[in-house]
Amino acid sequence: MNELTLRLLATPGAVPLARHAVREHLGAGACPDAELCVSELLTNVLTHLGEGTPVTLRISGRAARTRVELTDPDPRAWPVPRCAAGAEESGRGLALLDALALKWGVARGPGGKTVWCELELDPGHSRDGRVALITGG
Repeated sequence: MNELTLRLLATPGAVPLARHAVREHLGAGACPDAELCVSELLTNVLTHLGEGTPVTLRISGRAARTRVELTDPDPRAWPVPRCAAGAEESGRGLALLDALALKWGVARGPGGKTVWCELELDPGHSRDGRVALITGG
């Protein structure tokens, strides 16, 4: 299994750098959903833990599924999905994660927590792992 691990500080500038690293690792156009999930997870750390928080981003898997993990040092700041109103500019990150991911969750570990999600990369595979028939029109 090919894995990417990045240790960085959560800053606004880290978001595009992390997206670029994911794109380079998975291949251009391979999984824009992975880039979006990384952006949302990093933005959550910025919003709820603050700029400069050390994080570790891991991307593993490549074929049908890719796992995205973001570890931060605060096991108490648990992500909670919100229902953002139409005009609100924030509060949709976990809803996006839930909509894009096959599954996602949070795991408490020594000295922090990891928010993770699994994404489907290969459009030839269905959400339940069966090979899907793709036909052209």
